[in-house]
Amino acid sequence: MGIRLSSERIKSTVGGRFGRIDRLGLTGACAVGKSSVTPESRDWRFKNKAWEQNPALRRLCQTYLAWSQTTNDLVDDAHLDWRTEERAKLATGLLTSALAPTNNPLLNPDALERAFQTKGRSIASGIGNISKDITTNKGLPRSSDGETYVVGGNLAVTPGSVVYRSEVLELIQYKPSTDTVFETPMVLVPPQINKYYFMDMAPGRSFVEYAVSQGIQMFVISWRNPTNEHRHWTLDTYVEGVEGAVRAACEIAGTDRANTVSLCAGGITTAALLAHLAATRQPLIDCATFAVTLLDFSVPTMIGMFGSPSVVRNSMRSSRKSGTIGGADTKWLFAMLRPNDLIWNYWVRNNLLGERPAPFDVLAWNADSTRLPAGLHEDFLQIFLHNSLASGDFKVFGSRVDLAEVENDTFVMAAKNDHLTAWRACYAATQLFGGKSEFVLSSSGHIQSLVNPPGNPKMTVTTGPTPGPDPDQWLAEATSHTGSWWESWAAWASVRSGARRPAPTSLGCARHPAEQAAPGTYVHAR
Repeated sequence: MGIRLSSERIKSTVGGRFGRIDRLGLTGACAVGKSSVTPESRDWRFKNKAWEQNPALRRLCQTYLAWSQTTNDLVDDAHLDWRTEERAKLATGLLTSALAPTNNPLLNPDALERAFQTKGRSIASGIGNISKDITTNKGLPRSSDGETYVVGGNLAVTPGSVVYRSEVLELIQYKPSTDTVFETPMVLVPPQINKYYFMDMAPGRSFVEYAVSQGIQMFVISWRNPTNEHRHWTLDTYVEGVEGAVRAACEIAGTDRANTVSLCAGGITTAALLAHLAATRQPLIDCATFAVTLLDFSVPTMIGMFGSPSVVRNSMRSSRKSGTIGGADTKWLFAMLRPNDLIWNYWVRNNLLGERPAPFDVLAWNADSTRLPAGLHEDFLQIFLHNSLASGDFKVFGSRVDLAEVENDTFVMAAKNDHLTAWRACYAATQLFGGKSEFVLSSSGHIQSLVNPPGNPKMTVTTGPTPGPDPDQWLAEATSHTGSWWESWAAWASVRSGARRPAPTSLGCARHPAEQAAPGTYVHAR
Protein backbone atom coordinates (compact mmCIF):
# COMPACT_ATOMS: atom_id res chain seq x y z
CA MET A 1 0.00 0.00 0.00
CA GLY A 2 1.38 3.41 -0.95
CA ILE A 3 1.84 6.19 1.59
CA ARG A 4 0.41 9.63 0.94
CA LEU A 5 0.98 12.65 3.16
CA SER A 6 -0.92 15.87 2.91
CA SER A 7 1.01 19.12 2.84
CA GLU A 8 -0.24 19.84 6.37
CA ARG A 9 1.05 16.46 7.59
CA ILE A 10 4.44 17.11 6.00
CA LYS A 11 4.61 20.51 7.65
CA SER A 12 3.85 18.93 11.00
CA THR A 13 6.37 16.16 10.46
CA VAL A 14 9.26 18.55 9.83
CA GLY A 15 8.26 21.01 12.48
CA GLY A 16 6.77 23.62 10.19
CA ARG A 17 9.99 23.78 8.22
CA PHE A 18 8.26 24.85 4.99
CA GLY A 19 8.04 28.38 6.34
CA ARG A 20 11.76 28.37 7.09
CA ILE A 21 12.50 27.02 3.61
CA ASP A 22 10.53 29.82 2.01
CA ARG A 23 12.40 32.43 4.05
CA LEU A 24 15.68 30.93 2.89
CA GLY A 25 14.55 31.20 -0.70
CA LEU A 26 14.91 27.53 -1.58
CA THR A 27 11.44 27.19 -3.09
CA GLY A 28 11.48 29.17 -6.28
CA ALA A 29 13.50 32.25 -5.35
CA CYS A 30 16.87 30.63 -6.09
CA ALA A 31 15.66 29.34 -9.42
CA VAL A 32 14.63 32.79 -10.65
CA GLY A 33 17.61 34.57 -9.13
CA LYS A 34 15.70 36.51 -6.47
CA SER A 35 16.98 34.80 -3.34
CA SER A 36 18.70 36.92 -0.70
CA VAL A 37 20.75 34.03 0.68
CA THR A 38 24.45 34.86 0.89
CA PRO A 39 27.40 32.93 2.32
CA GLU A 40 28.85 34.00 5.66
CA SER A 41 31.83 36.31 5.41
CA ARG A 42 34.11 33.67 6.97
CA ASP A 43 33.05 30.91 4.54
CA TRP A 44 36.23 30.43 2.50
CA ARG A 45 34.47 28.31 -0.11
CA PHE A 46 32.63 31.14 -1.86
CA LYS A 47 35.20 33.95 -1.87
CA ASN A 48 35.58 33.98 -5.65
CA LYS A 49 33.61 36.85 -7.20
CA ALA A 50 32.11 34.44 -9.73
CA TRP A 51 29.81 33.04 -7.05
CA GLU A 52 28.21 36.47 -6.88
CA GLN A 53 28.58 37.78 -10.42
CA ASN A 54 27.79 34.68 -12.50
CA PRO A 55 23.98 34.14 -12.42
CA ALA A 56 24.20 30.34 -12.71
CA LEU A 57 26.86 30.01 -10.01
CA ARG A 58 25.01 32.46 -7.77
CA ARG A 59 21.82 30.39 -7.96
CA LEU A 60 23.78 27.18 -7.39
CA CYS A 61 25.47 28.69 -4.33
CA GLN A 62 22.20 30.00 -2.91
CA THR A 63 20.40 26.69 -3.45
CA TYR A 64 23.22 24.79 -1.77
CA LEU A 65 23.35 27.15 1.22
CA ALA A 66 19.57 27.10 1.65
CA TRP A 67 19.48 23.31 1.48
CA SER A 68 22.37 23.04 3.99
CA GLN A 69 20.69 25.40 6.43
CA THR A 70 17.35 23.63 6.13
CA THR A 71 19.01 20.27 6.75
CA ASN A 72 20.59 21.62 9.93
CA ASP A 73 17.33 23.22 11.04
CA LEU A 74 15.51 19.90 10.74
CA VAL A 75 17.93 18.42 13.27
CA ASP A 76 17.52 21.37 15.62
CA ASP A 77 13.72 21.07 15.52
CA ALA A 78 13.69 17.33 16.19
CA HIS A 79 14.28 17.87 19.96
CA LEU A 80 16.59 14.87 20.29
CA ASP A 81 18.68 13.99 23.32
CA TRP A 82 22.04 15.70 23.09
CA ARG A 83 24.08 12.66 22.04
CA THR A 84 21.64 11.72 19.28
CA GLU A 85 21.49 15.35 18.18
CA GLU A 86 25.28 15.54 17.93
CA ARG A 87 25.35 12.33 15.88
CA ALA A 88 22.68 13.71 13.57
CA LYS A 89 24.62 16.95 13.19
CA LEU A 90 27.77 14.99 12.39
CA ALA A 91 25.95 13.04 9.70
CA THR A 92 24.32 16.10 8.13
CA GLY A 93 27.57 18.05 8.40
CA LEU A 94 29.49 15.33 6.57
CA LEU A 95 26.80 15.18 3.90
CA THR A 96 26.41 18.91 3.30
CA SER A 97 30.14 19.61 3.34
CA ALA A 98 30.86 16.75 0.92
CA LEU A 99 28.21 17.94 -1.54
CA ALA A 100 29.42 21.54 -1.65
CA PRO A 101 29.76 22.64 -5.30
CA THR A 102 33.24 23.96 -4.49
CA ASN A 103 34.47 20.36 -4.17
CA ASN A 104 33.65 19.69 -7.83
CA PRO A 105 36.46 20.66 -10.25
CA LEU A 106 33.92 21.45 -12.97
CA LEU A 107 31.96 23.86 -10.73
CA ASN A 108 34.75 25.51 -8.73
CA PRO A 109 35.69 28.79 -10.46
CA ASP A 110 39.05 28.92 -8.64
CA ALA A 111 39.96 25.48 -9.99
CA LEU A 112 38.83 26.36 -13.52
CA GLU A 113 40.75 29.63 -13.51
CA ARG A 114 43.90 27.91 -12.19
CA ALA A 115 43.68 25.20 -14.84
CA PHE A 116 43.37 27.85 -17.56
CA GLN A 117 46.23 29.95 -16.19
CA THR A 118 48.59 26.98 -15.85
CA LYS A 119 47.57 25.35 -19.14
CA GLY A 120 46.44 22.27 -17.28
CA ARG A 121 49.51 21.84 -15.08
CA SER A 122 47.41 22.36 -11.94
CA ILE A 123 45.29 19.35 -12.92
CA ALA A 124 48.37 17.17 -13.27
CA SER A 125 49.71 18.42 -9.92
CA GLY A 126 46.37 17.71 -8.27
CA ILE A 127 46.34 14.16 -9.58
CA GLY A 128 49.86 13.73 -8.21
CA ASN A 129 48.74 15.03 -4.82
CA ILE A 130 45.80 12.61 -4.77
CA SER A 131 48.14 9.73 -5.55
CA LYS A 132 50.48 10.72 -2.71
CA ASP A 133 47.56 11.10 -0.31
CA ILE A 134 46.46 7.55 -1.09
CA THR A 135 49.91 6.05 -0.63
CA THR A 136 51.12 8.06 2.39
CA ASN A 137 48.06 9.42 4.22
CA LYS A 138 45.33 6.79 3.81
CA GLY A 139 43.52 9.00 1.32
CA LEU A 140 43.12 11.97 3.67
CA PRO A 141 44.33 15.19 2.04
CA ARG A 142 47.66 16.21 3.56
CA SER A 143 47.43 19.39 5.61
CA SER A 144 51.11 20.30 5.65
CA ASP A 145 54.42 19.75 3.94
CA GLY A 146 56.11 17.39 6.37
CA GLU A 147 59.55 17.84 4.80
CA THR A 148 60.07 21.41 6.01
CA TYR A 149 60.24 20.69 9.73
CA VAL A 150 62.66 18.55 11.71
CA VAL A 151 62.16 17.70 15.37
CA GLY A 152 65.30 18.84 17.15
CA GLY A 153 66.25 20.93 14.13
CA ASN A 154 63.68 23.71 13.82
CA LEU A 155 61.06 22.22 16.17
CA ALA A 156 61.52 21.39 19.89
CA VAL A 157 64.77 23.32 20.24
CA THR A 158 64.58 24.73 23.80
CA PRO A 159 67.86 23.59 25.45
CA GLY A 160 67.48 20.66 27.83
CA SER A 161 68.38 17.05 28.49
CA VAL A 162 66.71 13.74 29.24
CA VAL A 163 67.23 13.14 32.95
CA TYR A 164 64.98 10.12 33.54
CA ARG A 165 63.76 7.29 31.35
CA SER A 166 61.34 4.46 31.96
CA GLU A 167 59.72 1.96 29.64
CA VAL A 168 56.82 4.36 29.19
CA LEU A 169 58.37 7.84 29.06
CA GLU A 170 61.38 10.11 28.99
CA LEU A 171 61.56 13.11 31.30
CA ILE A 172 63.26 16.19 29.87
CA GLN A 173 64.66 18.91 32.12
CA TYR A 174 65.16 22.33 30.53
CA LYS A 175 68.11 24.61 31.07
CA PRO A 176 67.26 27.74 33.12
CA SER A 177 67.42 31.07 31.30
CA THR A 178 67.21 33.22 34.46
CA ASP A 179 69.69 33.78 37.27
CA THR A 180 67.19 32.55 39.86
CA VAL A 181 64.41 29.96 39.71
CA PHE A 182 61.42 28.98 41.80
CA GLU A 183 62.27 26.05 44.03
CA THR A 184 59.23 23.89 43.15
CA PRO A 185 59.63 22.09 39.80
CA MET A 186 56.87 21.99 37.18
CA VAL A 187 56.14 18.77 35.27
CA LEU A 188 54.20 18.96 32.00
CA VAL A 189 52.04 15.92 31.16
CA PRO A 190 51.03 15.90 27.46
CA PRO A 191 48.27 13.77 25.91
CA GLN A 192 49.30 10.21 25.05
CA ILE A 193 47.91 10.45 21.53
CA ASN A 194 50.25 13.31 20.58
CA LYS A 195 53.94 14.07 20.85
CA TYR A 196 54.80 16.67 23.44
CA TYR A 197 56.61 19.17 21.27
CA PHE A 198 53.58 21.21 20.26
CA MET A 199 54.29 22.95 23.57
CA ASP A 200 57.86 23.57 22.42
CA MET A 201 57.04 24.45 18.83
CA ALA A 202 59.62 27.08 17.98
CA PRO A 203 61.43 30.02 19.59
CA GLY A 204 58.88 32.69 20.43
CA ARG A 205 56.02 30.19 20.18
CA SER A 206 57.11 27.73 22.86
CA PHE A 207 55.25 27.33 26.13
CA VAL A 208 58.31 25.57 27.55
CA GLU A 209 60.56 28.46 26.58
CA TYR A 210 58.11 30.94 28.11
CA ALA A 211 57.83 29.01 31.39
CA VAL A 212 61.61 28.81 31.67
CA SER A 213 61.85 32.57 31.06
CA GLN A 214 59.56 33.09 34.08
CA GLY A 215 62.00 31.28 36.35
CA ILE A 216 60.04 28.02 36.46
CA GLN A 217 62.07 24.82 36.68
CA MET A 218 60.50 23.05 33.74
CA PHE A 219 60.31 19.29 33.17
CA VAL A 220 58.35 17.72 30.30
CA ILE A 221 57.23 14.14 29.77
CA SER A 222 57.84 12.66 26.32
CA TRP A 223 55.75 9.48 25.88
CA ARG A 224 57.06 6.39 24.19
CA ASN A 225 55.17 5.50 21.02
CA PRO A 226 53.72 2.07 21.92
CA THR A 227 53.60 -0.93 19.61
CA ASN A 228 51.71 -4.20 19.74
CA GLU A 229 54.04 -5.54 22.44
CA HIS A 230 52.79 -2.77 24.77
CA ARG A 231 49.11 -3.60 24.30
CA HIS A 232 48.79 -4.39 28.04
CA TRP A 233 49.66 -0.85 29.14
CA THR A 234 46.65 0.58 30.99
CA LEU A 235 45.91 3.89 32.65
CA ASP A 236 47.57 2.47 35.77
CA THR A 237 50.76 2.06 33.72
CA TYR A 238 50.69 5.72 32.75
CA VAL A 239 49.72 6.93 36.22
CA GLU A 240 52.68 5.02 37.60
CA GLY A 241 54.85 6.53 34.89
CA VAL A 242 53.81 10.10 35.75
CA GLU A 243 54.36 9.45 39.44
CA GLY A 244 57.88 8.21 38.72
CA ALA A 245 58.61 11.26 36.58
CA VAL A 246 57.33 13.65 39.26
CA ARG A 247 59.42 11.95 41.94
CA ALA A 248 62.49 12.20 39.71
CA ALA A 249 61.85 15.93 39.15
CA CYS A 250 61.54 16.44 42.92
CA GLU A 251 64.78 14.60 43.56
CA ILE A 252 66.61 16.67 40.95
CA ALA A 253 65.17 19.94 42.29
CA GLY A 254 65.77 18.92 45.91
CA THR A 255 62.12 19.24 46.95
CA ASP A 256 59.45 16.89 48.24
CA ARG A 257 56.70 18.26 45.99
CA ALA A 258 56.21 19.36 42.39
CA ASN A 259 53.52 21.16 40.40
CA THR A 260 51.97 19.81 37.22
CA VAL A 261 50.48 21.20 34.03
CA SER A 262 48.50 18.64 32.06
CA LEU A 263 46.93 18.80 28.61
CA CYS A 264 43.86 17.04 27.23
CA ALA A 265 44.08 13.27 27.93
CA GLY A 266 47.24 13.90 29.94
CA GLY A 267 44.93 15.67 32.38
CA ILE A 268 42.88 12.50 32.85
CA THR A 269 46.09 10.71 33.80
CA THR A 270 47.13 13.42 36.25
CA ALA A 271 43.65 13.58 37.79
CA ALA A 272 43.76 9.83 38.42
CA LEU A 273 47.20 10.23 40.01
CA LEU A 274 46.01 13.11 42.22
CA ALA A 275 43.03 11.06 43.41
CA HIS A 276 45.31 8.11 44.19
CA LEU A 277 47.74 10.36 46.08
CA ALA A 278 44.85 11.85 48.05
CA ALA A 279 43.47 8.41 48.91
CA THR A 280 46.87 7.20 50.09
CA ARG A 281 47.76 10.46 51.85
CA GLN A 282 50.87 11.14 49.77
CA PRO A 283 51.54 14.91 49.37
CA LEU A 284 53.63 14.62 46.21
CA ILE A 285 51.93 17.28 44.04
CA ASP A 286 51.20 20.80 45.26
CA CYS A 287 49.09 22.52 42.58
CA ALA A 288 47.81 21.23 39.24
CA THR A 289 46.90 22.85 35.94
CA PHE A 290 44.43 21.28 33.49
CA ALA A 291 44.28 22.68 29.96
CA VAL A 292 41.54 21.67 27.46
CA THR A 293 40.85 18.60 29.62
CA LEU A 294 37.54 16.75 29.92
CA LEU A 295 37.02 15.10 33.30
CA ASP A 296 33.21 15.20 33.53
CA PHE A 297 31.72 13.50 30.47
CA SER A 298 28.12 14.15 31.51
CA VAL A 299 28.36 17.67 30.04
CA PRO A 300 27.34 17.83 26.35
CA THR A 301 30.25 17.96 23.91
CA MET A 302 30.70 17.20 20.24
CA ILE A 303 33.02 14.30 21.05
CA GLY A 304 30.34 12.99 23.43
CA MET A 305 28.27 11.79 20.48
CA PHE A 306 30.39 8.65 20.41
CA GLY A 307 29.46 7.74 23.97
CA SER A 308 27.20 4.81 23.19
CA PRO A 309 27.80 1.20 24.27
CA SER A 310 27.81 -0.13 20.70
CA VAL A 311 30.35 2.43 19.46
CA VAL A 312 32.58 1.82 22.48
CA ARG A 313 32.37 -1.98 22.11
CA ASN A 314 33.33 -1.81 18.44
CA SER A 315 36.22 0.52 19.19
CA MET A 316 37.48 -1.76 21.99
CA ARG A 317 37.20 -4.80 19.75
CA SER A 318 39.29 -3.07 17.09
CA SER A 319 42.10 -1.99 19.43
CA ARG A 320 42.20 -5.41 21.17
CA LYS A 321 42.63 -7.07 17.80
CA SER A 322 45.46 -4.80 16.64
CA GLY A 323 47.04 -4.13 20.04
CA THR A 324 46.99 -0.37 19.51
CA ILE A 325 44.83 2.33 18.03
CA GLY A 326 46.75 4.27 15.44
CA GLY A 327 47.17 8.00 15.10
CA ALA A 328 45.79 7.87 11.57
CA ASP A 329 42.50 6.54 12.93
CA THR A 330 42.16 9.42 15.38
CA LYS A 331 43.10 11.93 12.68
CA TRP A 332 40.19 10.70 10.58
CA LEU A 333 37.88 11.01 13.59
CA PHE A 334 38.96 14.56 14.42
CA ALA A 335 38.83 15.58 10.77
CA MET A 336 35.22 14.37 10.50
CA LEU A 337 34.23 16.70 13.31
CA ARG A 338 35.25 19.70 11.18
CA PRO A 339 35.13 18.43 7.59
CA ASN A 340 35.10 21.79 5.81
CA ASP A 341 38.26 23.00 7.53
CA LEU A 342 40.14 19.73 8.00
CA ILE A 343 39.22 17.77 4.86
CA TRP A 344 37.65 19.76 2.04
CA ASN A 345 39.80 22.84 2.54
CA TYR A 346 42.88 20.76 1.72
CA TRP A 347 41.05 18.80 -0.97
CA VAL A 348 40.39 22.03 -2.84
CA ARG A 349 43.83 23.56 -2.31
CA ASN A 350 45.89 20.44 -2.97
CA ASN A 351 43.85 18.53 -5.50
CA LEU A 352 41.71 21.04 -7.38
CA LEU A 353 44.16 23.94 -7.39
CA GLY A 354 47.20 21.66 -7.60
CA GLU A 355 49.07 23.40 -4.78
CA ARG A 356 51.72 21.74 -2.69
CA PRO A 357 50.68 21.48 0.97
CA ALA A 358 51.91 24.60 2.72
CA PRO A 359 54.53 24.39 5.47
CA PHE A 360 52.94 24.99 8.88
CA ASP A 361 54.58 23.77 12.05
CA VAL A 362 51.38 22.99 13.99
CA LEU A 363 50.03 20.92 11.11
CA ALA A 364 53.38 19.15 10.70
CA TRP A 365 53.21 18.24 14.38
CA ASN A 366 49.60 17.09 13.99
CA ALA A 367 50.68 14.66 11.29
CA ASP A 368 53.36 13.24 13.60
CA SER A 369 50.88 11.37 15.79
CA THR A 370 51.35 8.42 18.12
CA ARG A 371 49.45 5.25 18.99
CA LEU A 372 47.47 4.29 22.07
CA PRO A 373 47.93 0.81 23.58
CA ALA A 374 44.75 -1.26 23.75
CA GLY A 375 44.72 -1.28 27.57
CA LEU A 376 44.86 2.50 27.89
CA HIS A 377 42.37 2.93 25.06
CA GLU A 378 39.90 0.68 26.87
CA ASP A 379 40.32 2.56 30.16
CA PHE A 380 39.73 5.88 28.43
CA LEU A 381 36.60 4.50 26.75
CA GLN A 382 35.25 3.21 30.06
CA ILE A 383 35.78 6.62 31.66
CA PHE A 384 34.15 8.23 28.63
CA LEU A 385 31.14 5.89 28.54
CA HIS A 386 30.41 5.65 32.27
CA ASN A 387 31.84 8.99 33.46
CA SER A 388 33.52 6.88 36.12
CA LEU A 389 36.36 9.23 37.04
CA ALA A 390 34.04 12.13 37.85
CA SER A 391 31.51 9.90 39.63
CA GLY A 392 34.10 8.21 41.85
CA ASP A 393 33.60 4.75 40.35
CA PHE A 394 37.01 4.44 38.68
CA LYS A 395 39.78 2.36 40.21
CA VAL A 396 43.47 3.23 40.27
CA PHE A 397 45.78 0.39 41.31
CA GLY A 398 42.70 -1.57 42.33
CA SER A 399 41.15 1.03 44.64
CA ARG A 400 38.31 3.45 43.91
CA VAL A 401 39.35 7.08 43.77
CA ASP A 402 37.38 10.26 44.44
CA LEU A 403 38.39 13.57 42.88
CA ALA A 404 36.52 15.40 45.65
CA GLU A 405 39.23 14.26 48.04
CA VAL A 406 41.86 16.14 46.04
CA GLU A 407 42.59 19.30 48.03
CA ASN A 408 45.16 20.74 45.61
CA ASP A 409 44.65 24.17 44.09
CA THR A 410 43.80 23.83 40.40
CA PHE A 411 44.05 26.09 37.38
CA VAL A 412 41.61 25.12 34.62
CA MET A 413 41.95 26.49 31.10
CA ALA A 414 39.56 25.97 28.19
CA ALA A 415 39.28 27.21 24.61
CA LYS A 416 36.25 29.16 23.47
CA ASN A 417 36.03 27.60 19.99
CA ASP A 418 37.19 24.10 20.93
CA HIS A 419 35.38 21.47 18.84
CA LEU A 420 36.80 18.53 20.83
CA THR A 421 36.65 19.58 24.46
CA ALA A 422 33.89 22.16 24.70
CA TRP A 423 34.74 24.93 27.15
CA ARG A 424 31.69 24.40 29.39
CA ALA A 425 32.62 20.73 29.72
CA CYS A 426 36.20 21.68 30.64
CA TYR A 427 34.81 24.22 33.11
CA ALA A 428 33.06 21.36 34.93
CA ALA A 429 36.45 20.26 36.23
CA THR A 430 36.44 23.27 38.56
CA GLN A 431 33.59 21.63 40.49
CA LEU A 432 35.17 18.19 40.87
CA PHE A 433 38.12 18.90 43.14
CA GLY A 434 38.10 19.81 46.82
CA GLY A 435 40.67 22.63 46.59
CA LYS A 436 40.46 26.17 45.26
CA SER A 437 40.10 26.49 41.51
CA GLU A 438 40.73 29.26 38.99
CA PHE A 439 39.31 29.23 35.47
CA VAL A 440 40.44 31.07 32.33
CA LEU A 441 38.96 30.96 28.83
CA SER A 442 41.21 31.41 25.82
CA SER A 443 40.12 32.31 22.33
CA SER A 444 40.67 30.00 19.33
CA GLY A 445 40.41 26.21 19.19
CA HIS A 446 41.78 23.08 20.81
CA ILE A 447 45.45 23.30 19.80
CA GLN A 448 45.80 26.90 18.65
CA SER A 449 44.66 28.11 22.07
CA LEU A 450 47.54 26.17 23.65
CA VAL A 451 50.16 27.43 21.20
CA ASN A 452 49.35 31.00 22.17
CA PRO A 453 52.34 33.16 23.12
CA PRO A 454 51.87 36.65 24.55
CA GLY A 455 51.85 39.48 22.05
CA ASN A 456 49.37 38.13 19.52
CA PRO A 457 46.80 40.92 19.02
CA LYS A 458 44.25 38.47 17.62
CA MET A 459 44.12 36.33 20.75
CA THR A 460 42.15 37.08 23.90
CA VAL A 461 41.88 35.61 27.36
CA THR A 462 38.82 35.81 29.60
CA THR A 463 39.22 35.82 33.37
CA GLY A 464 36.55 36.04 36.03
CA PRO A 465 35.49 35.34 39.60
CA THR A 466 35.90 32.13 41.54
CA PRO A 467 34.11 29.55 39.40
CA GLY A 468 30.74 28.39 40.68
CA PRO A 469 28.51 25.63 39.33
CA ASP A 470 27.13 27.67 36.39
CA PRO A 471 29.64 28.37 33.58
CA ASP A 472 27.38 30.92 31.91
CA GLN A 473 27.05 32.86 35.15
CA TRP A 474 30.85 32.89 35.41
CA LEU A 475 31.08 34.14 31.81
CA ALA A 476 28.55 36.91 32.49
CA GLU A 477 30.74 38.21 35.32
CA ALA A 478 34.07 37.72 33.52
CA THR A 479 36.08 40.19 31.45
CA SER A 480 38.09 39.66 28.28
CA HIS A 481 41.28 41.33 27.13
CA THR A 482 43.96 40.85 24.52
CA GLY A 483 46.61 38.45 25.69
CA SER A 484 47.55 34.86 26.38
CA TRP A 485 46.48 32.43 29.07
CA TRP A 486 50.20 31.76 29.54
CA GLU A 487 50.49 35.06 31.40
CA SER A 488 47.59 34.33 33.76
CA TRP A 489 48.95 30.85 34.35
CA ALA A 490 52.51 32.06 35.07
CA ALA A 491 51.22 34.56 37.64
CA TRP A 492 49.08 31.86 39.29
CA ALA A 493 51.84 29.25 39.27
CA SER A 494 54.55 31.62 40.52
CA VAL A 495 52.87 32.23 43.87
CA ARG A 496 52.57 28.44 44.29
CA SER A 497 56.14 27.56 43.36
CA GLY A 498 58.00 28.45 46.53
CA ALA A 499 60.86 30.87 47.02
CA ARG A 500 63.44 31.93 44.48
CA ARG A 501 66.93 30.50 44.62
CA PRO A 502 70.02 30.52 42.38
CA ALA A 503 69.46 28.63 39.14
CA PRO A 504 71.24 25.27 38.93
CA THR A 505 74.40 25.31 36.85
CA SER A 506 73.88 21.79 35.52
CA LEU A 507 70.94 19.52 34.73
CA GLY A 508 70.02 16.30 36.48
CA CYS A 509 71.55 14.92 39.66
CA ALA A 510 73.72 12.01 40.76
CA ARG A 511 70.88 9.51 40.59
CA HIS A 512 69.31 11.03 37.48
CA PRO A 513 72.17 12.38 35.36
CA ALA A 514 71.65 14.34 32.17
CA GLU A 515 71.78 12.05 29.15
CA GLN A 516 70.69 12.81 25.59
CA ALA A 517 70.01 16.40 24.67
CA ALA A 518 66.38 17.41 24.24
CA PRO A 519 64.14 16.39 22.55
CA GLY A 520 65.42 12.92 23.49
CA THR A 521 64.90 9.62 21.70
CA TYR A 522 61.25 8.60 22.27
CA VAL A 523 59.94 11.58 20.32
CA HIS A 524 61.51 10.27 17.11
CA ALA A 525 59.79 6.87 17.18
CA ARG A 526 57.28 6.29 14.38
